[in-house]
Amino acid sequence: MKTTQYFEYTRIRPDRAQIKNAWIMQTIESPDKIEIQSDGRIRKWAKIEEVDKYLRVILLEDGETVHNAFFDRSFKEGYR
Repeated sequence: MKTTQYFEYTRIRPDRAQIKNAWIMQTIESPDKIEIQSDGRIRKWAKIEEVDKYLRVILLEDGETVHNAFFDRSFKEGYR
């Protein structure tokens, strides 16, 4: 999994340290929702059943480099 330095830095935060690589890959490969940001970065969301939360993964424009990953408390199920 390719990542940015920013991702590696934020990964040490207590609220993000629990996010498993498998969950990030699941979100990238089988998202529930995808949006393209105005800067070309790609947002993907997927529900992580183990924790009953939605994970948002931000990819760079290349579609494979992870820039950010966090549990999105504002994501509403059924919002497409």
